[in-house]
Amino acid sequence: MTEIIGGVLGAFGLSASAGLNAYIPLLVVSLLAKFTNLIELAEPWSTLESWWVIGVLAVLGTVEMVADKVPAVDDVNDAIQTFIRPVAGAILFATSAKTITDINPVLSMVCGLLVAGSVHAAKSLVARPVIEASTAGLGVPVVSTLEDVIATIVSVLAVALPILMVIVVFLMIWLTASLVKRIKKPRSNIIESQG
Repeated sequence: MTEIIGGVLGAFGLSASAGLNAYIPLLVVSLLAKFTNLIELAEPWSTLESWWVIGVLAVLGTVEMVADKVPAVDDVNDAIQTFIRPVAGAILFATSAKTITDINPVLSMVCGLLVAGSVHAAKSLVARPVIEASTAGLGVPVVSTLEDVIATIVSVLAVALPILMVIVVFLMIWLTASLVKRIKKPRSNIIESQG
C-alpha cells in the first residue's frame, strides 16, 4: 500500500516539477531509470532511457535554462512552454504512476497535464509577472535559477522519497505565496497613497 501511495505522490511531484521546467524532471527520470533501480519504466516509456533521448533532453533543458534567465526572452519561452510543460507532466505522471499501479493511462496523462499546466500557469501568469514588475526584470535570473533547483530537487525526491517531496512542495507553495503577497503589498500601498 505504501508503495502505491509513494508511486502516486511521486507522479504528482514529477508532473508538478514539469510545470516549472519541462526537461529537468524528464532528464532526472531518464537518468535514474538508466543508472539506478529507483524507477523502472514500462513500455513505451522505457524509450526515455535511450542515449539519444537523454542527449536531446540535455540539449533542450540547457536551451530552456538559458532562455528562462533573460527577462524578455523568458516571456516568449513561457508562451512556447505553455504547450510543452503540460505534455511533459502528462508523460511523467503516466511513467511513474504506471510503474507502481494500474491507473488508466488516459487518467494518468490527464492528471499530469492538469498538475503541470496549473503549476506553469501559476508561475507564468502570477509569480513571474509580479517578480518582473517589482524588480524591473533583475529578479528573473535569480527566480529562474531557483525554479531549476526546485524542479531538480522535487524530481529526485519524487522518485527516491515521495513523502519528503510532498513536504518540500507544500513548503515551496507556502513560501511562494508569502513572497508574492509581500511583493504585491507594497505596490498596492503605493498605488493607494498616490490615489
